[in-house]
Amino acid sequence: MADSTQFQLYGEKCTQLLGESEIRFAGIVDKDGQLVAGGFKDGLVPHEGDETRLQSFLEFVSKASIRKEYDESLGPINYLAARRDKAVLVSFPFPITQILLLISAEPTANIENLAKKVVEIFTDVN
Repeated sequence: MADSTQFQLYGEKCTQLLGESEIRFAGIVDKDGQLVAGGFKDGLVPHEGDETRLQSFLEFVSKASIRKEYDESLGPINYLAARRDKAVLVSFPFPITQILLLISAEPTANIENLAKKVVEIFTDVN
């Protein structure tokens, strides 16, 4: 498990992501489903039930991310995405530390561009 210094670094990376206009939420969630870094964009009024929906999505993603049956033939999961009417939800598993980066963005967001931005920002994390 990552230590508090690592979570602080992740928090800084989440803050960078929140600087993107289409991103509403960027947070690091541990294997127990607890938010350990990041959160909603300052001044943003979450959609009604956003936090509940994010928790539900997290539970789904956690279960899907730990499944390994296709890793050998297809490779590991890079990210999981769901496009909803009011938001795009994307999660990025960090298998070694058993945490997830969860992003909620505007429904018009391009998922591939979001993924590229995440890789760009998180590539320097040791």
